[in-house]
Amino acid sequence: MPILDLPTLDVGAPVQHTLRVADRLEKQTGGGDPFVILSLGNASGTIDTEPIWANLLAEGWADGAVRGAAVQVIGQVAVYKNKRQLKLTRPVRVLPREQLDLADFLPHISEEPARLWDKLDEMRRAIASARLKRVLALFFDDEPFRLAFERTPASINGHHCKVGGLLLHVWEVAYIARAMAKAMKASEDLVVAGVLLHDIGKVESYGVSWEGFVRTPEGNLIEHVVLGAMMLDQRLAIAGNEHLCSPSQRLELIHLILSHHGKPDFGSPVRPLTLEAEIVHRADDASAKSSDVADSVANDDAFRENAEFGERGKLWRVDKRPLWRRPHDWD
Repeated sequence: MPILDLPTLDVGAPVQHTLRVADRLEKQTGGGDPFVILSLGNASGTIDTEPIWANLLAEGWADGAVRGAAVQVIGQVAVYKNKRQLKLTRPVRVLPREQLDLADFLPHISEEPARLWDKLDEMRRAIASARLKRVLALFFDDEPFRLAFERTPASINGHHCKVGGLLLHVWEVAYIARAMAKAMKASEDLVVAGVLLHDIGKVESYGVSWEGFVRTPEGNLIEHVVLGAMMLDQRLAIAGNEHLCSPSQRLELIHLILSHHGKPDFGSPVRPLTLEAEIVHRADDASAKSSDVADSVANDDAFRENAEFGERGKLWRVDKRPLWRRPHDWD
């Protein structure tokens, strides 16, 4: 059965498909009666159920529907306060996950990964510095690393939070940073190398599971900024530092990773101390923040029916700014 395209379902559309429980919210009415709202999804997106009230809970309508479970769902699409919901007409039924493909139940980037790799590999080939090429090859000529990099999200609940999100984010950062380097007469080679390396730590910091995108023990204990610097240092040590780059060159590459969040308040142990480090930081921030705005403007749940401005409380990813959906176009 083809994957159900959740975002395009019309009100009244029947649903009889297998979905992943992305979240389970347990609440109480003013009178103290329990109810549950399930967030159900697949690779196309998610949809919340209407409240499953106490009488239905007592009949087992949400039994076993914990986060990460695969469930058979029967119901139809309804709408409440301009928000589409799934009205269940039967209890959900938990299914074994062993014969299901996890990739069908998590959001993916719409871009073709092979095309993004082609663009990034072309940037690598254009680098004139043989030393930088050899350093980058430690990671990006390593097929297991490439496969992990391609699968990893760029965040677990924010920008580019999709399978392939890290690959897309790094391409965006590289495109932005290279243009900035040209304008500012910085080293394009070093900037591109810094971009490719800046988020390598996310490969070991974030995991992909039936529960969704999660932090690994390494991600919780070290986080991706420091972890990325450690990963680079380890591979350089194994390969032999002197063969690849000098001690000061090694320091500069590690600095590009450690400083890319800009300042300690945002997770960087040090602030950018070179023009190239500043460019990598600014380009990284531009990709992340612009993605947050694009996703928030596209979020129908944040905008009342026919409203031009979003509801602040539902726009946390953009600091609760009331984003504007322009009522005109420029064609």
